[in-house]
Amino acid sequence: MTPTPDPRLKAETLTVVPLAAFDETVRVLGSKSYTNRYLAIASLSGQETVIDNALLSDDTVFLARAIEAFGHVTCDIEHDAARIRVTPTGQPMRAPDQDIFVGGAGTPLRFLISMAGHAEGTTIITGNARMQERPMGDLLKALPALGVDATAVRGNGSPPIRVVGGSFKGGATSISGAVSSQFTSSLIINALRAENDTEITISDELISKPYVEMTLAALEEMGVSVERDGYRRFTVPAGQQARGGQVTVEPDASGMSYFLAAAAILQSRVTIPGIGAGSHQGDVHLVEALERMGCHTQVSDSEITLSGGRLRGIDIDMEAMPDVVPSLAIAAAYAEGVTRITNIASLRVKECDRIAAVTTELRKMGIEVEEHPDAMYITGGTPHGAVIDTYDDHRIAMTFAIGGLRTEGVVIKDPGCVAKSFPTFWQTLDTLHPTLESTK
Repeated sequence: MTPTPDPRLKAETLTVVPLAAFDETVRVLGSKSYTNRYLAIASLSGQETVIDNALLSDDTVFLARAIEAFGHVTCDIEHDAARIRVTPTGQPMRAPDQDIFVGGAGTPLRFLISMAGHAEGTTIITGNARMQERPMGDLLKALPALGVDATAVRGNGSPPIRVVGGSFKGGATSISGAVSSQFTSSLIINALRAENDTEITISDELISKPYVEMTLAALEEMGVSVERDGYRRFTVPAGQQARGGQVTVEPDASGMSYFLAAAAILQSRVTIPGIGAGSHQGDVHLVEALERMGCHTQVSDSEITLSGGRLRGIDIDMEAMPDVVPSLAIAAAYAEGVTRITNIASLRVKECDRIAAVTTELRKMGIEVEEHPDAMYITGGTPHGAVIDTYDDHRIAMTFAIGGLRTEGVVIKDPGCVAKSFPTFWQTLDTLHPTLESTK
């Protein structure tokens, strides 16, 4: 059964009403990054796999339907149970007759480019207008050495991407890690079905390292070993088969970040169960950043509790946790002094240019922001209300909604864009605050 969608997802705007202090336990959905990884691995395993506590959002559903298009598996989505069942059909992987469209789903598109190398025939993979601007050139350059012919249809390194498949031989390749760690994860996961051992050398510095750690952890949990030389070289031995059976997705650390930020700016207390000190998600380290800003934290193996305090600006390199930069930025807007967030150039090529977007919207709220190519310097103060443009970017919408919990007059345009990663975000926010108002 598919649940009834939150009508606020169809609203033109949503006004956030300020909230008093709270002390709540908040359950967030499963990790988008892990759900995508388990889906990709399961589709290559040849075994039935049940993914529990799966995140069922635009991104993950796009990936599930794209995987089905190759004909070798079915992906049964059980919305009520937050479960995806991946079942082999017994048929070989073949290129679909129709283009694969993934909307704005960046991780799925990158995983699918390599995956199409296993499918006989020619696959075209594309996305929405913003996705057709995002760079894929490093991955396209790395695949030919492994036997896969992948090219940008328009010759510009961006989607649509044409892949001539059935030829993922393996071997040795090198790839830049400077634009996206997802390229490396795409190669590592899909090397699972290569005919020969696959050796992937990172030609420069790998950014967003925790996301590769998540890939390796997901593969290990499903019985696949990857040899490594730090972050310089990864080797996937041929002949392995990922196990089937059941896997459980831990809560999404990126989704958790909004509720941590809410507690921080409202001097409140929030507990997030199901995720703790052992998580490989890089975004979990936002807890430490907020602690440096003046919050109090308790982190066990099974839950995280944060209590807000008097916030002060910090200097922080967030290269390893770029998706929670907006969450820290909204906290910085209410902190004393300047917060300098550095080494975040990768945010320029996300769903929108997030450095520019966060800068623009904070300035609308009266906050001084100094924008740099790879950094933001935010001088905390007393934000005022504003109508927030969200740029079709889920993280911008959720971030500024949190600001609206403290500041009156914050109006979020296109609140439905949260469906990309957190379709129940507004309902989850209701557990703190049942007075969100939308307009048609």
